Amino acid sequence: MNYIELSLIAVGLAMDCFAVALSFSIYQKKTSQKTILLMALFFGLFQAGMPVLGWLLGGVFEEYIQVYDHWIAFSILSINGIKMIGGAIKKKEVDRYFDLSSIRILLALSIATSIDAFMVGLSFAFLEVNIFKAIFIIGNITFLLTLVGVKIGRTMSQYINSKWAEIFGGIVLLFLGLKILLDHLYYI
Repeated sequence: MNYIELSLIAVGLAMDCFAVALSFSIYQKKTSQKTILLMALFFGLFQAGMPVLGWLLGGVFEEYIQVYDHWIAFSILSINGIKMIGGAIKKKEVDRYFDLSSIRILLALSIATSIDAFMVGLSFAFLEVNIFKAIFIIGNITFLLTLVGVKIGRTMSQYINSKWAEIFGGIVLLFLGLKILLDHLYYI
């Protein structure tokens, strides 16, 4: 995978974190810089770390399912994309507020928003992906988009609905899954 594809995956994965940051800043306008940076750091680290775990686990099973790897990658990305879109549509705006000054809540949110990154890491095991390049890109884009989400939420709180960020992330993952499948079918 090239930098553009990895960056698009990173943006798709970071949309959950972006949406949490956006929601948090819409409802909690006066937050310390420390809390904001801690949130961005936690989200970036978990989004970067979970693909490694998925990649390691996927590597164990690679030789057994190599024939189906493109279908697995397509399925994982598509299912996560659909889940992101469905979850964003079902959530009520009041469900999006969390007290991120609590480390326990921050950890729980970091894990919850990075489950899809674990699944993407599984698909990385079946694709030609430099995992170190991938986690660097994913972690940094997540960190930056979390900070951008806070900034946008603070400046435009009366106009923004954070569910659209999650829907966009889901669409990106769907298209990337489809691209992987079509690339494989093209090379047959």
